Order: sequence, then structure tokens, then C-alpha cells
Amino acid sequence: MASKTERTFVAIKPDGVQRGLMGEIVKRFEQKGFRLVAMKFLQASEDLLKQHYIDLKDLPFYAGLVKYMSSGPVLAMVWEGANVVKTGRVMLGETNPADSKPGTIRGDLCIDIGRNLIHGSDSVDSANKEINLWFKPEEMVSFKCCAHEYIYE
Repeated sequence: MASKTERTFVAIKPDGVQRGLMGEIVKRFEQKGFRLVAMKFLQASEDLLKQHYIDLKDLPFYAGLVKYMSSGPVLAMVWEGANVVKTGRVMLGETNPADSKPGTIRGDLCIDIGRNLIHGSDSVDSANKEINLWFKPEEMVSFKCCAHEYIYE
């Protein structure tokens, strides 16, 4: 494999769940060639979300974000692959859907920044922190995908 395999944390937010877009979003990551190694569907507690978004705590939208994210179920996932953090962020599009290009998840599927469907780790370090916050090590599945040789050189 040309690049180092890494993991990223991706969460489909309550708007994505309510709009029935979970399958479409999972499909895009699978079609890209990334491997799903953990997934859970849950109602996230405010405490978990406060920890998750701790770096935003001093921003004016923090309280509203935590409240919104705890308003309905989310689909939390860990994806694995070469450059999955950077590539995953490109697949998501810009935080503001109005700035997102067609072909991205946000560019194709949403309009408003406050309902931008999905969270994705922005660095390998934050991915590791987020994965450890949302998942226990025993909740991760490690396996060799039979399509690996058809995805990577």
C-alpha cells in the first residue's frame, strides 16, 4: 500500500438519521474503498458530546450544537484505509454546505450549516481521540478485506 493505513471517526448527525441518509453515506465510504471497522447507533449523551466538542466550548454555537446533537440518534463509525482522514474530509465537503462542491456529501445532500449531516475527524490525532471517546477497543473489528488487492497497489 502506497500510503499508511489510518482510522477516522465519522458520525452521521440527527439530521442525516432523520432524513434516512445513513445508507447513502455508508455506501459512499464503502464505494471509495474504505473499510468499516466499527459502528454503533446511539442516542449520545450531552456529557459525551461535550467531551467530543470540547475544542469548541468557547464558541457561541457550542451549547446549541451539543443540544442539537443530543436531540436524536446518531450513527457513529470508524473507517480504515490509506489517507482516510484527509480523503474522508474531502468526501464530506466544507462545514458550510453552501461552500461544498457537488459530489461531496454536504454539497449533494444538505443546505444549512446547522444541519450539515455529518462529522468527520480533521486530523489523525483528533481521529484517535474521538475513536477512543466513542468506542472501546473490543468494539473494533480487524479483518482483511478480500477486495484489498483490487483497491491498493
